[in-house]
Amino acid sequence: MADLARAIATDMGLSKHQTEGVRIAGTIHDIGKIAIPSEILSKPTRLIELEFELIKTHPQVGYDLLKNIEFQWPIAQIVLQHHRRIGGSGYPESTSVTESLLEARIIGVADVVEAMSSHRPYRPALGIDKALEEIELNKGILYDPVVV
Repeated sequence: MADLARAIATDMGLSKHQTEGVRIAGTIHDIGKIAIPSEILSKPTRLIELEFELIKTHPQVGYDLLKNIEFQWPIAQIVLQHHRRIGGSGYPESTSVTESLLEARIIGVADVVEAMSSHRPYRPALGIDKALEEIELNKGILYDPVVV
C-alpha cells in the first residue's frame, strides 16, 4: 500500500520530500489496529456494528500513538485522517475531505485500492480492476478527484 501511495504522489508531481512522507505514512497508517483484538481483524464473516465501531477507532489510536513523535512530515495527522471521505463521511472525524491533508487523501485512495484488490478473511480478493472501477465511480463523491 505504501508503494502505491508513493506512486500516486509521484504521478501527482509532489516533491521527493513530500512523496517520502506519503510512503512513510502509508507504511504505518494502520498502526492503531494494534488496539483491535485479532479475533475482529481476522473474523471470517461480516463485522457486527459494535465490531465495526471498534475498527473505526484505529485512526485515532494511531494518532495518539504518533502525535508526540517528531517526524519531518505530519505523519500523525495523516494517520488520523486517512479514512475521511468527501462530504464529511468516513471516520473518525466527520469533516470534509478537503479539510484533510493531501497526503491523507492519497493514503485513503491507495488504502481502498489495496483493500479491495487483496484477500480479506471475510471475502476473496476483488481484483485491481474492480478496485479501480470503485475509485473512478466514486471520484468526486467519496474520493478526492485531484488524487484519483
